[in-house]
Amino acid sequence: MDTVAPVLEVDLHRLDLRFLDARLQEPRAVEVLARSIEQSGQLLPCIVVRDESGDRLILIDGYRRILALRRLGRDTACVESWACDLAQALLTVLARVHGRPLAALEEALLLRELVHGQGLSEREVARRSGRDVSWVSRRLALVCGLPDGLLDAVRKGTVSTWAATRVLAPLARANTDHATQLLSALDSTLLSSRDLQTWFQHYRTAPRAAREHMVSHPRLFIQSLHARDEQRADAGVREGPEGQCLADVRQLLALIKRLRPCWSIGDPPVFPEPLQKALRGLRIALNTLQADLARSLDP
Repeated sequence: MDTVAPVLEVDLHRLDLRFLDARLQEPRAVEVLARSIEQSGQLLPCIVVRDESGDRLILIDGYRRILALRRLGRDTACVESWACDLAQALLTVLARVHGRPLAALEEALLLRELVHGQGLSEREVARRSGRDVSWVSRRLALVCGLPDGLLDAVRKGTVSTWAATRVLAPLARANTDHATQLLSALDSTLLSSRDLQTWFQHYRTAPRAAREHMVSHPRLFIQSLHARDEQRADAGVREGPEGQCLADVRQLLALIKRLRPCWSIGDPPVFPEPLQKALRGLRIALNTLQADLARSLDP
């Protein structure tokens, strides 16, 4: 903004909180802010612009402050009224480097409002917010196709942004029912990002019957994996390095068996360059292994 905007004290009921759902709900942060306001007052004004009628003030920035003031039972808030339209106000908030940084999902939701609600192109949003077009596209991809229930879970903190974009979003695109079941299960049983990543890796290769159980009882599935890993670790201690070597050999034989059908691709087989490079490396490794085996088995 080029000029200093006036700071006003307004009644909370005059504020239009239309972008509340575009902000993450973090009760602990609101509680800390409420204590600060109670001790020192509202140090920073909220940002507003007037609606078309001029009667209501659309809250652009400062949602945590408003929630904190409500928590304290206050009726008014200090606001800074910007003399610009709604789109420009949102763009200015996106471009600002001071104050609390927006989470990636918050940026994505504001960008969605600018593109789909305000009718701006991605290129125009990028130019006016000081970003590049690829950044705008990547952010919009975070919320593209996400079910409302999943977005609500991220806002409430039930699901992390990482889990939403890396696990639940691709799962929802492939199987909406399974994504809904998993989200419902996570509402009562939280999993760490690492456990959720492990869960999704196994889900991708699991048969249909196993998937049904996995989405209904994700915690139980992870616990069974941990138990299996502990059993393998115990077996490794019990059987020693020879037992581990035997297990590795059996896995190698199984992999070789899986690879054999690949040679039937074409006559002679035609492989893309990346695969050819990998196969050349495999041949070198197998030749080395064959030499080692000859020394060990045929002294």
